[in-house]
Amino acid sequence: MNTDVDRDRGFLTPADRAFLLGEREMSHDQSRRNAEARIRQRVIDGILDFDLLLHTLSEKDRKQVFADVHTDGAFLDALRAMVAFTYVGAREQGFAFEDVLVPAVRASEEAIAAKQDGANVSVDVTFDVETTVEDSLEGIAGRLEAGDPVTPRQLFALVMQGDHDPTQHEEIVLVRTDAADGVDDQFLERLATYLEADLDHETETRVVLRPLARSTGVSPDEPMTGN
Repeated sequence: MNTDVDRDRGFLTPADRAFLLGEREMSHDQSRRNAEARIRQRVIDGILDFDLLLHTLSEKDRKQVFADVHTDGAFLDALRAMVAFTYVGAREQGFAFEDVLVPAVRASEEAIAAKQDGANVSVDVTFDVETTVEDSLEGIAGRLEAGDPVTPRQLFALVMQGDHDPTQHEEIVLVRTDAADGVDDQFLERLATYLEADLDHETETRVVLRPLARSTGVSPDEPMTGN
């Protein structure tokens, strides 16, 4: 997750980012509700702007926007987050993500073929998701409590669920078991940053996180100071 508050304004202003990250206090409930409503509307307006960008931004400018996609990890993460945000939002409303993805890919492939190859093409898009429950989050939390190792993806799921605070532990031992699961050094560094923890690569497959709140004696509920 990108936690740089002071980037130039996008959908969100620096103040919006600080609010979402808990770095900006609201003195009244009404102020908080106003901030939440303002952010919701900015996100809606930003999404609506993509229709304009798709049809009017020049090819030269679009290529420059995506020029660093192979080398800029933060930009690639943001692209994935953009798709994930859409997927989760549609799923929560009972709207099939396939009805977003398939027409978009089909229309894009047709447009690319017409422009680059001068051809009319038939596009077959297949989208399928299968989920298998592998671990209960209570079980993962129990392993952390016992000091047993967990995988980075298991820790990430626990953090996203929000009912357990991993920073209460002095050490969190992570084992990397699958090179194809998308867990690279950048993923681990972002996870450490989010948890405000030191990151120690003990071996190629074993990583230890040490939450700063524990090592400095600061309660996780208190704001961090210094670095």
